[in-house]
Amino acid sequence: MSACSSCLSLMVFYIALLVTLVSQSNGGCQDAALCCVGQNLSCITEGWREDRSYGDCYCDQACKTTLDCCHDYDLACPAIPCIVSEWSVWSGCMESCKPTVRTRLRQVIQEARNGGEPCPSLQQTAGSAKYQDQHGTCLQSLVPALITTGGYGNARKKREISDLSNITGYCVEFKLTSLTVACQHSISPHTRWMRYLKEGHQVCVECQPPALTQGQRYCSGDGESSGWQMTFSLQWQAVGNSKCRGVWRRVRRRDSCSCPTAHSFLFI
Repeated sequence: MSACSSCLSLMVFYIALLVTLVSQSNGGCQDAALCCVGQNLSCITEGWREDRSYGDCYCDQACKTTLDCCHDYDLACPAIPCIVSEWSVWSGCMESCKPTVRTRLRQVIQEARNGGEPCPSLQQTAGSAKYQDQHGTCLQSLVPALITTGGYGNARKKREISDLSNITGYCVEFKLTSLTVACQHSISPHTRWMRYLKEGHQVCVECQPPALTQGQRYCSGDGESSGWQMTFSLQWQAVGNSKCRGVWRRVRRRDSCSCPTAHSFLFI
């Protein structure tokens, strides 16, 4: 009986010793205090791999691709996403009296590590226009021209004008040089016409008497009062979708419009 007890005690001892040796031989990234960015061949230790084999294993970020990570890589080197601050306030316009941009920034609070979500853009820009400088109010040409579809003119009510006999409308041809993507997303019935606005197209915009600037013989934003030049760009904005806007270059003035219906618009 005592012999059996001795054998049992010896077996328990060997089992405990084996468990201790196995637990000590797990190795891995935590035991080696390793966790490396990118691919680093020196970021290596000995232990169990994720495929349950034993030997050299890595604790670098690339091991997830090469499939030779230590068994505890995910625990020792958890993916940490980039964290950024809130946006700053928008800056002022870069320049006065011309279409330009403004910017806002945000800062990195915590860099991404171990394959975590990378940092998003840290700077945003947006269109901007400042209508005054140190000399006072800018030229009328900086004010965006408000436009709508040419079909609106059929039902348009004329504004009270004292002497209609001496006032006639006219047409201005422009070449579209840029426009926002919001124009293509205009799908409601009264804004669908904006989808015909395409960069590079030449369009006709009619200045009817109801749209004349009060006391003047031109429409706001058409460049008529600015001594325009072929290289001078003007801004426009579609009525019904304030995000549909852009820049065009004036080509010529005509007594009447001759563009296709899809490319014919009105000043408001």
